[in-house]
Amino acid sequence: MEPKILKKAETNSKKINLVDGEFTKTQALDVITSLIDQKINYHKIEGLQMWESNHHVDQNPIHKRIDALTKEKEDFKNLIISLKSKNVKLKINGTLTIELID
Repeated sequence: MEPKILKKAETNSKKINLVDGEFTKTQALDVITSLIDQKINYHKIEGLQMWESNHHVDQNPIHKRIDALTKEKEDFKNLIISLKSKNVKLKINGTLTIELID
């Protein structure tokens, strides 16, 4: 069996289909909230690690990102609440694109 030679584009990027499907309002809220919470926790840990290595590091960018994610989560919750009386499903399609950069 001969090894497969990857094209340059294949080695510089990768796509991961993270979420793809139709969800009830409750399921959609669970999925989106979990994803955002995971990202918020990542930034909190990153900030703590930075602070442990340098107590004078500017954590303002991390706090701004956490605030933005928290607002996005709240906005999505409000959207779900506004759909309370409607019998609808939500289609969520979340693909991550990862690219190598120089």
